[in-house]
Amino acid sequence: MNFDLSEEQQVIKDLALQIFAGQATVERVKAVEKTDGFDRDLWEQLANSGIQALCVPEEFGGSGFGAVELALALMGQGRNVAPVPLWLSGVTALALADFGSPAQQAAHLPGIASGETVVAIALAEQGANDVMRPTVIGTTSGGRVRIKGFKPAVPFAQHASLAIVPIDLDGAPQLALIELRSTTGVSITPVSTTNREPQAHLELDVDVPVESILGHGAGIDGREALRSLYEHSLAALAAIQVGVAEGSLALTATHLSGRTQFGKPLSAFQATTQRAADGYITTEAMRVTALNAAWRLSEGFDARRDVAVAAYWASEGAQQVVTAAQHLHGGIGADIDYPVHRYFLWGIQLASVLGSASAHLSRLGNLIART
Repeated sequence: MNFDLSEEQQVIKDLALQIFAGQATVERVKAVEKTDGFDRDLWEQLANSGIQALCVPEEFGGSGFGAVELALALMGQGRNVAPVPLWLSGVTALALADFGSPAQQAAHLPGIASGETVVAIALAEQGANDVMRPTVIGTTSGGRVRIKGFKPAVPFAQHASLAIVPIDLDGAPQLALIELRSTTGVSITPVSTTNREPQAHLELDVDVPVESILGHGAGIDGREALRSLYEHSLAALAAIQVGVAEGSLALTATHLSGRTQFGKPLSAFQATTQRAADGYITTEAMRVTALNAAWRLSEGFDARRDVAVAAYWASEGAQQVVTAAQHLHGGIGADIDYPVHRYFLWGIQLASVLGSASAHLSRLGNLIART
C-alpha cells in the first residue's frame, strides 16, 4: 500500500496547517472560548482559502475532493484545537454529493462552499446511542413529513442554519434536512461541554415537505445513506484526533527539551523519552488507520471494518496520548490555563463522541464473524 500523498493532497495539508497555525493561536482560542465558542474570523479565512469547499463538487463552487483531503485538513485543525465546525461541513457536503437530489444539492452546496451555511449533524441518540436506529420519528402524510423527537448534544447546533437529522420514517431509516432558523417547532438548548465546543440539544416537533428527506425522488436507500454519513463522521473525527495527539506531543517535546531537573533536560531521562516515544507510535497508528479508512471511503470500497479500526485507535489511542502528555508536563499539566490541558479536554471529549473503544471492537468482531 502506498501511503504517499499526491501533490494536491500535500498542498491541502500544508495550506490547512498554515492557516490553523497562523490563526488559531493560544490567545485567540482562549478569547473565542469566552464568547460563543465559534471562531468566525477563522471560518471566513478557511472559506476564502477554499478549505471549506474541498468536498463540494466543482459545479457548486467546490474542488470535488473526498474523505482523504478532508482528513488532511482536519488533522491541521486538531493540531491547533481550532474551534470551527469544519468536519460537519465536509461530511455534509459528501452526503449531499452522494445522496442528495439535484434540488437539494443546488440549494445547500453553494452555501457550504462559501462558508455561509453552517451545518449541524445530529448523530447522537439517547440511551444505547445506536446511530443506525434513530429515535426521532417521522410520519408521512400526503406531501408532508411530521418529525418529532429529541437529539442530544448536537455540535454547533446553536450556530447552524441547516441540520442533518437521522429519523425513523414510517419504519425505515432516513436522513432529514431541517432548516433550523426558518422551521417552526425547533427548540435549541445550548449545553456546556468538556472541551468548550458549542453544542445544543434539539427538540423537534416540525412539519416539513417530503422534499426535505435526503435524496427524495432519487431512489436512495435511506439506511445506506445513514451508514455512509456515520462512517464518514467517524473517519473525520478520527482525523481530528490524530491532530490533537500530534499537537499535545509537540508541546510535550518542547517541554521535555527545555525543562531541566538535576542539571539535565527532562528529555535526558529514559522514563520520559520512553513514554513520549510510546505516544508517538500510538499517534502514527492513529494516522495510518484514519487515512486508510478515509481512502477506502473515498474509493467506494466497503470500509466498515476499516472505520471501526480507525475509530478504535482514535478513541483508545488518543486518550493514552493526551493523558501521557499531561503527566509528562508534571504540575503544569494540571493548570487548566496551560495549552496542553486543552488538548487533554479535546482528546477525552472526542473519544466520547466517537464511542467507546470496546464498542468499536465489538462492532469489528461482528463484522468479521459475519464474513
